Amino acid sequence: MVAFLSLREAVAELIHDGDTVAMEGFTHLIPFAAGHEVIRQGKRDLTLVRMTPDLIYDQMIGMGCARKLVFSWGGNPGVGSLHRLRDAVERGWPVPLALEEHSHAAMANAYAAGASGLPCAIFRGYQGTDLTQVNPNIRFIECPFTGERLAAVPAIRPDVAVIHAQRADRQGNVLIEGIVGVQKEAVLAARRSLVTVEEIVDDLRVPSPNAVVLPHWTITAIAEVPGGAWPSYAHGYYTRDNAFYTAWDGIARDRDTFLAWMREHVLDAPHRPAVARPVGA
Repeated sequence: MVAFLSLREAVAELIHDGDTVAMEGFTHLIPFAAGHEVIRQGKRDLTLVRMTPDLIYDQMIGMGCARKLVFSWGGNPGVGSLHRLRDAVERGWPVPLALEEHSHAAMANAYAAGASGLPCAIFRGYQGTDLTQVNPNIRFIECPFTGERLAAVPAIRPDVAVIHAQRADRQGNVLIEGIVGVQKEAVLAARRSLVTVEEIVDDLRVPSPNAVVLPHWTITAIAEVPGGAWPSYAHGYYTRDNAFYTAWDGIARDRDTFLAWMREHVLDAPHRPAVARPVGA
């Protein structure tokens, strides 16, 4: 049965030190509020999994939450590097960060394998690439039927998957609409799942064919967090704050500036401010 909890309660109950945590959301619906609560609660030694780690993982890494990152691309979209990620990898600040790098195709297939209860994902890929030289979790097998050489990677089975979505109904069914990434697969692959939503409603009102409904039995806990994806956007609710992504480059370059920003806007701000702008505002 789905538990309806506050964000603070949900993170405390579901995410533990040493867990493997996948926070997914592609372009929009990135679970920033949940990541900030993880930082506030001082979670440590996490293995963070995300196809496209951007600002929220930069913040979590910079605050010492992570010991390893499993990913397929990392950066500040449209701006440049993630400076806190680079500082952790290159200089071990605030703690050293191990990397496991994959292709997008590998991670998408690994999530699907995890969601299917399979031990690994098998696909066409990695032929002639250098990633095989630095990632021992990339292997090759021979198809028993055709003899074709195929790539194989371990299935992704997070301890916890965290996503943001538009709506949940009071039975715990969740609606995701707009650009859909691997949120569904991440939730189905995980042992526990936390979904933050813009609102809880009586009727999901599925308005578009480009939507996914996660049934209540796939979800552990739901927290209502309006604006929970800011500065990314939530389709139908508010737009992407492009100015913040640009500003983050300067904030994150310097350790002291970064720490001051995190203290003011995350550590000392237990109640998330209403920063998201409604669509049309």
